[in-house]
Amino acid sequence: MAYVDHAFSISDEDIMMETPYAVNNRPPFKEIGLAVALLVFGTLGIILGIFMAYNRVGGDRGHGLFFAILGCILFIPGFYYTRIAYYAYKGYKGFSFSNIPPV
Repeated sequence: MAYVDHAFSISDEDIMMETPYAVNNRPPFKEIGLAVALLVFGTLGIILGIFMAYNRVGGDRGHGLFFAILGCILFIPGFYYTRIAYYAYKGYKGFSFSNIPPV
């Protein structure tokens, strides 16, 4: 007969127990604010960069291209985390405020 150590076994009673803590799923306001700021400044950088490149502000198109690339670098994470926050707020399945990393 096999030896069974009951000290480390999981029974149905253990699974049915309620957890003593409450799950806190409140929105992380600081992180969402940062994501929205990245989204806004990224969008402005892209728009201003295209405008500067088209009108050759600074003498050539290089300055405008720099601002457009910088705007893209800011826009991508801003859009990503703002989208996660919006979907978590709306309650879409698979999205939670815990998916947004702390700052």
